[in-house]
Amino acid sequence: MTRRPSHGRFAYTPIVGREAPDWPGGRRLAVYIALNIEVFAFNEGLGAELAPGGPPPDVLNHAWRDYGNRVGVWRLLDEFYRLELPVTVLVNADAYTECPTVMDAFRARGDEVVAHGRTNAERQGVLSEADERALIAETTETIAKAEGTRPTGWLGPWISESRVTPDLLAEAGYDYLLDWCHDDQPVWMAARDGGRILSVPYPQELNDIPAVVARKVEGRAFAEMIIDGFDEQLKQSAKQPLVFGIALHPYIVGQPHRLRPLRDALEHIARHLDEVWLCHAGDIARHWDDQMPSKN
Repeated sequence: MTRRPSHGRFAYTPIVGREAPDWPGGRRLAVYIALNIEVFAFNEGLGAELAPGGPPPDVLNHAWRDYGNRVGVWRLLDEFYRLELPVTVLVNADAYTECPTVMDAFRARGDEVVAHGRTNAERQGVLSEADERALIAETTETIAKAEGTRPTGWLGPWISESRVTPDLLAEAGYDYLLDWCHDDQPVWMAARDGGRILSVPYPQELNDIPAVVARKVEGRAFAEMIIDGFDEQLKQSAKQPLVFGIALHPYIVGQPHRLRPLRDALEHIARHLDEVWLCHAGDIARHWDDQMPSKN
């Protein structure tokens, strides 16, 4: 029988019956908010669309995306401060030159920074191995120089991976990646030459780009999805420790009509802080590595 191609990174294991540690304080649900700070090239490259784009320069969609860093992110910051919510910031390295005050604001809060490539105008998975290695090195150096410490987590722009991306990230010193949405617990992934890297669950359902841009779900329905997902994961976590994440983009949920219902969802999560571990994605990776080290 012909065997289907496999990524070879991890074996199938059902979530039922797994050995898994509680989160700190005996909590069973780890919750993190992933905020994508992204920049886009003008007149070329990739970018989400509010409406079908016309011939370049596509001013409508470029300006819509630019709203996020100029306005939307600051409205979201107000809510994160008001509700005392930590944020995992997934940043394009080019943001440090295009909108540096945005990252200054999150640095002042002490939020974790995750590397998110150079810009979301490009995909890394289509690059040669040498060029992808250079992209990772350039992104890492830019963030380390600005933040004073290098990032330990990575999310590919557009969740784009080549066949060697986990290998390159492990070799570059990354501890975890966020590209995979295949589980509700962290999963160790094998890398070449005996290496390994941890996959921390990253949401693609509770993510405003697939929901709002792709599936045309609007703000109130998206907020209800977050509340329903949170409540169900909290219930399911009685069986085993789980990870619950939400992924946000300021140019989408920072729009006033989407921010208003999102506020309700964030307030709902905040009302349950005595029941969950509200943390950064890197906290999840470090705890899992300490309690469930890789057997590679």
